[in-house]
Amino acid sequence: MPKANQPTEGRSFTPQTEAELLAHVVQNVPALISYIDRDERFVFANDAHRQWFGVDAHQVIGRLVSEVLDPESYLRARTALLQALSGRHSSYEGELFSAPRRRYVHGSFTPDTDEHGHLRGVLTVFTDISERHALEEQLRESEQRFSQAFQHAAVGMALILPAGRYQQVNAALCEMLGYTEAELRAMNWRDITHPDDLPLSEALAGQLIQGKREAFQTEKRYIHRDGHIVHVLLSVAQIRNEAGQFNYAVIQVQDITKRKQFEEALFRERQLAEVTLNSIGDAVITTDIALNVTSLNPIAEAMTGWSSADAKGSPLDDVFRLRDINNRQPLDNPLRQAMRRNAIVDFSGRAILLHRNGFETPIENSAALIHDHAGNVTGGVLVCHDISENRTLALKMIQLAQHDTLTGLPNRSLLYARIEQATAMATQRHRQCALLYLDLDHFRRINDTLGHGVGDQVLQAVAQQIRSTLRDSEDLAFRYTGDEFVVLLPRVDDADEAAGFAQRLLDACSQTRVPHLPPLDIRASIGISLFPRDATEPDALVRTADAAMYEVKTQGRHGYCFYAPEMSQRSAASQRIENVLRHALAHGELSLQYQPKVDAVLGHIVGAEALLRLQVEGKDLFVPDQFIPVAEDTGLIVSIGTWALREACLQARRWQREGRAIPVSVNVSPLQFQYAGFYERLDSILNETGLDPNLLELELTERTMMSGGDGTIRLLRRIRQRGVRLSLDDFGTGYSSLSYLKHFPVDALKIDRAFVRDITQDAETAAITSAIIAMARSLNKDVIAEGVETEVQSTFLREAGCSQMQGFLFGPPMPAEALELRLVEQAAVSL
Repeated sequence: MPKANQPTEGRSFTPQTEAELLAHVVQNVPALISYIDRDERFVFANDAHRQWFGVDAHQVIGRLVSEVLDPESYLRARTALLQALSGRHSSYEGELFSAPRRRYVHGSFTPDTDEHGHLRGVLTVFTDISERHALEEQLRESEQRFSQAFQHAAVGMALILPAGRYQQVNAALCEMLGYTEAELRAMNWRDITHPDDLPLSEALAGQLIQGKREAFQTEKRYIHRDGHIVHVLLSVAQIRNEAGQFNYAVIQVQDITKRKQFEEALFRERQLAEVTLNSIGDAVITTDIALNVTSLNPIAEAMTGWSSADAKGSPLDDVFRLRDINNRQPLDNPLRQAMRRNAIVDFSGRAILLHRNGFETPIENSAALIHDHAGNVTGGVLVCHDISENRTLALKMIQLAQHDTLTGLPNRSLLYARIEQATAMATQRHRQCALLYLDLDHFRRINDTLGHGVGDQVLQAVAQQIRSTLRDSEDLAFRYTGDEFVVLLPRVDDADEAAGFAQRLLDACSQTRVPHLPPLDIRASIGISLFPRDATEPDALVRTADAAMYEVKTQGRHGYCFYAPEMSQRSAASQRIENVLRHALAHGELSLQYQPKVDAVLGHIVGAEALLRLQVEGKDLFVPDQFIPVAEDTGLIVSIGTWALREACLQARRWQREGRAIPVSVNVSPLQFQYAGFYERLDSILNETGLDPNLLELELTERTMMSGGDGTIRLLRRIRQRGVRLSLDDFGTGYSSLSYLKHFPVDALKIDRAFVRDITQDAETAAITSAIIAMARSLNKDVIAEGVETEVQSTFLREAGCSQMQGFLFGPPMPAEALELRLVEQAAVSL
């Protein structure tokens, strides 16, 4: 039978005394415990000696330490033992080589004294730390490997502390930047970063420290010790401690200066090639070796009906479709022939090109292969030009589409492309650009008091003044819209230079003179945005400059202002317009006015155009050129367009019931037309109002009709089958070819006011207008001229064959009641 105070199998141990508990703990603790007297003999040893050395604890008692331990272990631990025997606490950390296995231990030697302070012996405790030691060795080896890789890496490397100081740098980085290791370790990364790159670098570093990024890669510029610029590719990763706090960043720095130089040279060559391709009058198409399209220039886009973006990656045969000019049979693509024959192939005067929408253009074309430096074929290029009689007309129309006919300045269609080119060049050359948005103050007063004719003369004179301020051929001026102009400065050194130019621009405007008129006090407000400080994308640059201009307006006008971050992304005026539009739409405060259309021969009112107005107490709060773009940008145009369509149909139905039925035309925004369910809404409004569909005409722009492909044509035909008339608005300002007209189910086309304004002053414009009218009449389509303001214009258009006219000569936009009075008067006269 076991004793009561001894553990038995299957039963828990319950000590009877504290001494028994202490003895149990000492014997079973996973550590080597012993007591050694002053003669270095074991007085006590726990059972761990059996596990560690294979020796029974009782066999150790009375023996010398040197007899129990192997000689090497004894020599290692003896110093600590002697120190404890002299009365001082000591410790030992090292290896024990005794059987059955090698251990790495930590030993504690504690002197034991009596109440008089006399040494009685030494208490020793050894713990096995072999696993910890192995991990520490692995860590040391890993750190050593990292240090070797760090120091001998082919790229620059550094460890950077949170404040930005270099903690450690390697030889490659020192050589790259021209500093010694000691010099770099005394510096902050900001000290050698190019000033223009600091904002982006600070932002990225902040995101890394805040934990918003694990790592990042960016290109930036360092300043070498001797002052020259070093372009680098920087890769940065963060290292955090166990608590998640940022310890330091590891960076890799690769010198890409030579690559940037090559890119700059390549960019200049590519810019030259792009400008050349976009400026010539021939269509140019490039392909890869598999004859898939890689690019189209603007002329090629117009002739094929494909945009470069849509065509890219498409088979050449889908985009460039050729037929024999005599029998209309398909022709083998000349580029495929060039591939087979490895030679230039020409088709001279025997081919026609099929437009995406089906119409034909006679062309001459040639095809050639593109080779790389080793002479391998990498693709091909097709060059063709229109040999029809319309080519000169088409080129003139492209010029008119890209330039303002009143001032001769490039218009907004060219603005964004030129901004993109300028900012790309500025990025490569590490320069700044400036965009100045100019709006004439109170210009509407000139139109209201002196007439639109004088207003046009003022705009022409202001445009000339703006041209006179341009510094060189790089500076560009644009007429953005109405009395708003934009000036692009592709190269400025700082904000002061842009401010100086803005002041000269203000002075030039104030000196505007118009012949035969007294001096006019022309003042302007200018907003300035800088690239890349304020924005990097073309539309964002225009928006920020516009916001800055409105800030000048709110501060009293006549001055300039730089864009600041605290200004809203959208101008205050645009935001206000949006708020007013939303309120007006919700509370029924929108209104329509109607401008009469008259028969060109008889002068009778034969129709009316419904024009949207935003008025408060009978006064225009904003003109359409102001609120329509905002409505389109915010998507409100869909709801507003639906309201306008319903209101116009209701009014036309009233006139129909009263026996004064006239067709009413309504402008349809591209966004509204492309909105899903447009036809269903149109059909619902016609059913709801009961209007005869023949009394409704929808006016759509050329770009709206041409942008949707086959889906648009199907929708147009469906609308036409419903009985609704279709007219092509602003004709001549969109696409260069005329022959596509026969493929669209339109009843009429409206000659844009830009042509009408100049027909009596510009022989080329007069010739183009006559050609347009003749072609439209040959296709049995009505021709409506808008913007007719003088009798001379009216006579020319009538004699040219124009069927209807519209403009201030016959009446401005007016409320429905006013137009109804004119219809009543017209009916009375006819009786």
